[in-house]
Amino acid sequence: MVKSPIGRMVAGNGLFYPIIGFASCVAFIYLSFGDLWVNYHKEPKLSFVERNGSHFMVDGRVFYVNGWNSYWLMDHAVDEYSRPRIKAMLQAGAKMGLTVCRTWAFNDGAYNALQISPGRFDERVFKALDHVIAEAGQHGIRLLLSLVNNLQAYGGKTQYVKWAWEEGVGLSASNDSFFFDPSIRHYFKNYVKTVLTRKNTITGVQYRDDPTIFAWELINEPRCITDASGDTLQDWIEEMSTFVKSIDKKHLLTVGLEGFYGPKSPKRLTVNPEWWASELGSDFIRNSKLSTVDFASVHIYPDHWSHEQELEDKLKFVSKWMLSHIEDGDNELKKPVTFTEFGLSNENKGFEPSHRDKFFKTVFDIMYKSAKKKRSGAGSFTWQFFVGGMEEYNDEFGFVPWERPETYKLITEHSCRLARIQGVLPLQKGYLKELCLQRR
Repeated sequence: MVKSPIGRMVAGNGLFYPIIGFASCVAFIYLSFGDLWVNYHKEPKLSFVERNGSHFMVDGRVFYVNGWNSYWLMDHAVDEYSRPRIKAMLQAGAKMGLTVCRTWAFNDGAYNALQISPGRFDERVFKALDHVIAEAGQHGIRLLLSLVNNLQAYGGKTQYVKWAWEEGVGLSASNDSFFFDPSIRHYFKNYVKTVLTRKNTITGVQYRDDPTIFAWELINEPRCITDASGDTLQDWIEEMSTFVKSIDKKHLLTVGLEGFYGPKSPKRLTVNPEWWASELGSDFIRNSKLSTVDFASVHIYPDHWSHEQELEDKLKFVSKWMLSHIEDGDNELKKPVTFTEFGLSNENKGFEPSHRDKFFKTVFDIMYKSAKKKRSGAGSFTWQFFVGGMEEYNDEFGFVPWERPETYKLITEHSCRLARIQGVLPLQKGYLKELCLQRR
């Protein structure tokens, strides 16, 4: 990655001027976010999010989430040249009435690694995570922090297995040994304890005492394909969720599941996108039922999970998938259900941005109806948002939400609909109240 040469000077007519890179950076941020600074409001005071049955609660009121994913916040907070992106993204989220951002609180052994090796941390990167949390609090945005990746990006379980193997204590070279190897479980517990008890160098508050953190997520998209019965993953979830709760009793906890039904849920197998989904070692109902898990998580990727080509067929699956899990939250789990990732690929044949809008509308309408009927559908998180100039970090799902007015309107209208159901608008000050008064 090439750093922007901010601060370097060039000569001209006997005077020194900042290079054009700095000027264009400032111009980009100002033009992209307009009056965000002009309308900046006093730092809001946040309370801890709690759970009452199948609902999130804040200050005695039901709390519904209109959220988003920006996995990259900590990584981009490390270096000065990219740090302004964090403030820009969080300010923009607040201006859209969004309430929670899901992001990574891990980077294991990779570039800008937080955990360099088991038990060794880069203070420079930890301070970057401090910055993200402090900045989120400034803008009234809560954070859903994920603690490790099932995938290889940013190290993930593969890196833990590699560490154990290199140190000569690993039981297996299989990635799934992350879930059953005692040495690796010890590595991960040490990591979790270090993060949860971290004292923020900016706010002076330990992470486990900070209400800016909405909840902890154990692992992003866990799969243990070497044990399709689900017993190995279930044991790991039980042990790790109990461990988290022994350190932090103030925050909520979720697993990070994709939502696939496993062999312990035979009546639900037909809801899965295809047969393979039941053989991944995860099981939505079984994994989410544990008393140490406060709410359930589900992902929605109709184009990656199914061979259906037509948009309408994909949207039918989305409706069935979401309603099934909300029903589980109501009847089986008695817990909130969150759709912590949902996205539509721009690599689909004949893709148009309007297809994404239809997909978003389907998700938002189901969430709104669930909230209106006081059911367990408690929130959704778009995958994923960026600010301008970050194309190299994008994937086939990411986008800059304010670049397309139709999409921006869908997102902000959903924020206002949920706020009205919660009855919080009369109590609000700042972005959300202004936004929703404009929408009336």
